[in-house]
Formats: sequence, structure tokens, C-alpha cells
Amino acid sequence: MKLIGTHASPFTRKARVVAIEKRIDLQFEIDNPWQTATQVIAANPLGKVPALILEDNATLFDSRVIVEFLDGASPVSRLIPQANRARATVKRWEAIADGVLDAAIAIRLEGQRAEGLRNSAWIERQWGKVQRSIDEMERDFGTDAFVTGTNLSLADIAIGVCLFWLAFRFPEFDWRKSHPLLTKLAQKLDERPSFAETRPRE
Repeated sequence: MKLIGTHASPFTRKARVVAIEKRIDLQFEIDNPWQTATQVIAANPLGKVPALILEDNATLFDSRVIVEFLDGASPVSRLIPQANRARATVKRWEAIADGVLDAAIAIRLEGQRAEGLRNSAWIERQWGKVQRSIDEMERDFGTDAFVTGTNLSLADIAIGVCLFWLAFRFPEFDWRKSHPLLTKLAQKLDERPSFAETRPRE
């Protein structure tokens, strides 16, 4: 299988981390969807990464779809529980982490516009989503080693990818200062080979 994405994309990273944790060997092809010559749209009409090309050349896109497929493709280290309530809990954590990323990416894109064209109210609204969501993650963490228990799950991966991307793109936003539980999780994840091998870069 071949995964198309970029080193800087947090959603690509989420898929790559899951593949490593599941011991699935993926060919990683770098393709920036913002470039004129991109081939991403051939795999995903939405023009977004990541996109996964299967052995029969069928394609999957959206990181949530891809990671769920990868989790079911190998029995190693189940990351999404099968029980309905537990599964929904893990997917809820993934949803809030992805939502933070959506808001933060919107901030980044708006910030790249000419200064006179930037919508400060829009940026402030997005930052509100980021701050509230990270505060809720901290409140909901609980007392276990990982977010939903004693074992790593997709919830931890999604949160870790989210927090590390914020540190990568917005180093001035110090979420560690008032979120000790998330900081402890981030330290633990940063030591895992799957995260070490996929650190974001340009």
C-alpha cells in the first residue's frame, strides 16, 4: 500500500503513526497538494492529504477513514476498541483533536493573507475553539496512563499528533504551561518510535 502525504501534515502523521504501531509497511510518497503539479487530486478529488492507495489501486482518503482501515488490517496492537461505547469514546477524542487541528490550520491560512485582508475576529474565534478544546482534553484525561485506559489507543495518537503540530506551527502557544496531564502524555508519546520517526518538518 502507498500513503500519499507531506511531512508537515498532522493528518498524514496520524496515519503514519498508526501504520507503524500496527506494523504495517507502507510506501510513503511525498506530494504537496498546494503545488501546481500535485498528483493528490488523482487519489482524492478533494485535493487533501493523506490518501491511501490500496493493492488493487482503490483509494481511501480522510485520515479518520484511513486509520480505521489500518487498524482493521492487522491484529497487532488494536487501537480502536470493538465494543460500541469504548469505540465511541476513542472516536470522540479523535474528533476533538482533529477539530483543534482544523481550527489551527484555519488560523495559519488566514495569517498568510496580506495583513490588511486578515479577519481578526475569525482568527480569534478559531483560537477560542483551540483553547476550549485543549482545556476539555485536560479535564477529561482521568488517572490512567493513557487517555482511555492503560494501553495506547487512537485517542492518544490523535491527541499527540494535534499537540505536537501546535508546538511545530505555533511555538508561542504554550499549551504545556497549564496542562500537566497532556504534557505528561506528550512526553510519553515522544519517546515512542512511531512518533520519533514521523516528527513534522517542512
